[in-house]
Amino acid sequence: MSTALRTWQGPSAAQRLQILRETTSIAIVGASNKPSRASYFVATYLLSSSNYRVYFINPVVDEILGQPVYKSLADLPETPDLVEVFRKHDDLPGVLDEALAVGAKTLWLQLGSWHEEVAERAEAAGLNVVMDRCVKIEHARFHGGLRLAGFNTGVISSKRQLLA
Repeated sequence: MSTALRTWQGPSAAQRLQILRETTSIAIVGASNKPSRASYFVATYLLSSSNYRVYFINPVVDEILGQPVYKSLADLPETPDLVEVFRKHDDLPGVLDEALAVGAKTLWLQLGSWHEEVAERAEAAGLNVVMDRCVKIEHARFHGGLRLAGFNTGVISSKRQLLA
């Protein structure tokens, strides 16, 4: 992630909710078959807790969670509405090029990922852009899933709560 000053302003919570409501398919670029990776955790959540059609993009893996993995966005059977990116900073301009080439609507950069030039270029081309946010966390927040993980319990305390 760049250490430059952050000047880009992302979409509000209401706008992020609208993006997620309008999304029917998500391509996870940089998807991993390793359970310790954030992309695997997000993929597991999306497959089990959402109605999205989820596609995995990774040029060196053939299968993740029993689903086929595609080498690139261009190889997908449909145009993804949302391209969620788990790739290093220097790869982001190329991922944007791929997303633009296939006609995606939203470029979503995962937690810790921030690239102002990519965001500006994506928005200029008409894409929605979300950076430094997790699709899983945002979806769970808007759909009541944080309660299942022990968040948003309505109890304010510094002590761990015992569940009945």
